[in-house]
Amino acid sequence: MAPVRVIITEKDNAARRIADILSDGTADAERRNGVNVYRWGGTRVVGLSGHVVGLDFPPEYENWRDVEPVELIDAEVVTEPTQENIVRTLSELAAEADEVVIATDYDREGELIGKEAYELVREVFDGPIERVRFSSITDREVHEAFDNPDDLDFDLAAAGEARQVIDLIWGAALTRFLSLSARQLGNDFISVGRVQSPTLKLIVDREREIEAFDPETYWELFADLTKDGDTFEAQYFYDDDGSEAERVWDEEVATTVNETVESADTATVTSVSRRTRTDSPPDPFNTTAFISAAGSLGYSAQRAMSIAEDLYTAGYVTYPRTDNTVYPDDLDPEALLDSFVGTDEFGDDAESLLALEDIEPTEGDEETTDHPPIHPTGELPAWGDLEEDEWNVYELIVRRFFATVAEAATWEHLRVVAEADGHTLKANGKRLVEEGYHAVYPYSSASENVVPDLEEGETLAIADVDLAEKETQPPRRYGQSRLIKQMEKMGIGTKATRHHIIEKLYDRGYIEDDPPQPTKLAEAVVDAAEAFADLVVSEEMTAQLERDMTAIAEGEATYEEVTEESREMLRRVFAELRESQEEIGDHLQESLKADRRLGPCPECGDELLVRRSRQGSYFVGCDGFPDCRFTLPLPSTGEPLVLEEHCEDHDTNHVKMLAGRDTFVHGCPRCAAAEADESEDRILGACPECGGEHDGELAIKQLRSGSRLAGCTRYPDCEYSLPLPRRGDIEITDEYCEEHDLPELVVQDGDEPWELGCPVCNYQEYQARQAIDDLEDLNGVGPATAEKLADAGVDSPEDLTDVDPDDLAQRTQGVTAETVREWQAELAG
Repeated sequence: MAPVRVIITEKDNAARRIADILSDGTADAERRNGVNVYRWGGTRVVGLSGHVVGLDFPPEYENWRDVEPVELIDAEVVTEPTQENIVRTLSELAAEADEVVIATDYDREGELIGKEAYELVREVFDGPIERVRFSSITDREVHEAFDNPDDLDFDLAAAGEARQVIDLIWGAALTRFLSLSARQLGNDFISVGRVQSPTLKLIVDREREIEAFDPETYWELFADLTKDGDTFEAQYFYDDDGSEAERVWDEEVATTVNETVESADTATVTSVSRRTRTDSPPDPFNTTAFISAAGSLGYSAQRAMSIAEDLYTAGYVTYPRTDNTVYPDDLDPEALLDSFVGTDEFGDDAESLLALEDIEPTEGDEETTDHPPIHPTGELPAWGDLEEDEWNVYELIVRRFFATVAEAATWEHLRVVAEADGHTLKANGKRLVEEGYHAVYPYSSASENVVPDLEEGETLAIADVDLAEKETQPPRRYGQSRLIKQMEKMGIGTKATRHHIIEKLYDRGYIEDDPPQPTKLAEAVVDAAEAFADLVVSEEMTAQLERDMTAIAEGEATYEEVTEESREMLRRVFAELRESQEEIGDHLQESLKADRRLGPCPECGDELLVRRSRQGSYFVGCDGFPDCRFTLPLPSTGEPLVLEEHCEDHDTNHVKMLAGRDTFVHGCPRCAAAEADESEDRILGACPECGGEHDGELAIKQLRSGSRLAGCTRYPDCEYSLPLPRRGDIEITDEYCEEHDLPELVVQDGDEPWELGCPVCNYQEYQARQAIDDLEDLNGVGPATAEKLADAGVDSPEDLTDVDPDDLAQRTQGVTAETVREWQAELAG
C-alpha cells in the first residue's frame, strides 16, 4: 500500500488547484464531514477556510456586566475550533497519514494558519511535517515548491499570533469599556480596535480640516486667442515676488484687468519656448499601488483585493499581498510576454514589446524577498473563465506588467506668452510624440492640449474673455486608495490588513459614502479617545507594535516580550480612562444622538430621535421618555439614516431607509403619519380570507409608517393583507380579475403607468419571482461567490439564515458582514 501524504492548503479552491496540478488532472473529490478532500494514489489534499481555530477569552469572561473591562488585559487567551467539520476532517486525515505537507499562503497570516494546522495535526500524528511556499499557483512554481520543501517558520507564525492576541485584548477591553460607559450594548455596541482607531482618527482629522476650512474668494481670467481660425485658451498671470501667480485676490484689480483685456482686441506673442520631456513607465505593482490603480476603475480596496486573491488562487497572477516593486532575477520578461502572443486581447501588444531592442523592466524603491511584485503568471484564462470584474482586474495586472517592460513616452511641450495692453497671458500645449508605454497601458492619462505653432511678434485675435470668480477649496477627503497610502506611510496596519480595516469601519457604522466620511459616532469616539486616552488613537503606538511584530518574525524579539509590552500600554490607557468614565459616557451618549436627531417633539418640545425597539425594529420616539410617550412608526424595511433635507411644515429632518438595492427615501415621518391619518380606506371588494363568512372587505390603506397595503377592514380580527407600492397614485379600474373578483389596479408614477393588475395575482407572481431556492437567487451572489460561501460551510439559503455575519465575513474573501446581513434580511423577506 502506497504511503499516505496529506497536503493542507489555506482554502478549498487552492486545494482543488494544487491537486489538479500535482495529479496531472486525475484527482477525484470526496466529501468528508461536508469538506472536500481531493485524492489520487496515496495523496490527499484538503483546504482549510482560513483560520479554523480562533482566539477568545474563557467562558467566565463572557458576561460584559459581570467582568470589568480592565480584567481582560491579563485574562487567559484560549484557542477554540471555529470550523469543527474542517478540524475533524483534518484530524481524520492526519491519523491516516505517513507524511504531512503544509501549503498555506506564504505571508505572516498564512504561516500562522499553517502553524494552527501543524498543532492540530500533531495531536494525532508524530511523523514528518514539511512546509512548501510559492508566490503563484502555477504548474512550474507548485512543482518546484514540492520538490524543495522547507520547515515552518515559527518566528513568522509567532508574529502573526502576537498580532491576533494584541488585537483581541485591545479590541475587547476598549470596546467593552466604551460600550458600557455609553450604555450601548447588544447589536449597538461601540467597537474600538488597535489599528482601527488610529485609522479612524486619520479620517476624522481630515473631516475637521474640511469643516474648519474658511474659503477665500479669488478670480482667474481666461482669454480665447485665435490664429488662422485655430482657437486656444490662455490664462492671465502676473509676477508675484518672482513666481507666476494666476489667482487675483482683489476684485477691483480683477475687474480692471478684465476690462483692459476685453477692450484690447489683440494680443502680441512675446515668447515661445519648446521642450521635450521623457515620461517614464510606471513601477511594478505592489499591493498599495495595485489598490490605487483598481480604485481608479471603481473598485473598493476590499473588492480589488478579493478579486486579485481569486485570480491568484486560479493561477493567473502572483500573490497579491506584497511590498515588493522589483521583479526577481529569475523572471524572464521575454518568456512571459511570449505567453500572450496569439491571444485576441493581448497578442498584438505582446508582439510589439517583444520587438523592442532592449527589454529592461522598471524598478521601484522597495525590494523584498517574500513575494515578487504582482504580475501575470503566463497561465491565461480561457474564454468565459472570468466574470467581468475579474477580467477587468486581470487585464489591469497584465497591462501593468506590459507597461513596466515598455519604452518611455516622449512629450513635446509648447509654452506661449502673449501680451494684451500690458497684461500677460500664457498657454501651455503638450503633444505625445512617442507613445511608449501608453500604447499598452491605457490607465495612465495621455491627453493632449493643442496650441498652434507660433512665433514671437505674431498678433493674435482675442475672441472671448472670461473672468471666473472662484473659492479656495478645502482638502479632499481620503479616497480608499489614498487612505491606504497614508496608512502605509504612517506605519498603520500591513499590506494584508489595511483594506480589511477600512471595510470594518464601514461595517461598524463609523464611516459612510466613498470617499469615506466619518459619522457623528466616529467623531465622538475619536474625541473621547483624544481627550481621555490619546494612546488609543495614536499612530505611533500601533506603528511601534508593527515594528515589534516584525522583530518577532526576524527573531529579534519574542512573542512573550511583545505581548507583555502591549498589555502594559493598555494598562496605562485604562489608568487614564477609569478616572473619566462617567464623563466619557455622557460625551458618547450625547454624540450618539446627533446622528439620530430629527426635530422637536410636537407634544413636549423635546427632541425626536430615531430609536430601536427591543425586537430590533426602528421607530421615532421622544428623548423625553418616559415623561413623554410620543412615537411615530418607521418603515419595517431597512435601516434609517437621518438626512440633512428638512420638512419646513414640521421642522423635522427627512429619513432614508437603507436596504441595499431596495433603499428608498421615506421623507418626513410626521408628514407620512399625517397623510395616513387623513386618508380614507378605498374599498376594492370582498376580503379573500373572511369576506364570505364575516363580510370583511379588502381596502387600500395608507399606514402611518408610509407604507400602503390592501388589507381587510376587519383588522385586527382578520389580518389578511397584500403589499402595495409606496409611491404613485393608485387608480382602481373597471377591469376585474375573474379568479378573485377584484378590480385591476394601475399605478400612475412617472411617464409610464404601471399596470399592477389584480392585487392578489400580482402578489402571487411577486412571491414566485422572489422565491429563493438556492444561494444564487440572492442579490449579488453569482457562481464565484456561491462557491466561496460553500467553502465556508454555507451550501444553502437555510445555512445562511443562522450564521453569524461577522464570522462568515471573516472567513469569506470579498464578503462583508453588512452584505451577509442584507442577504439574511432578503431571506427573512
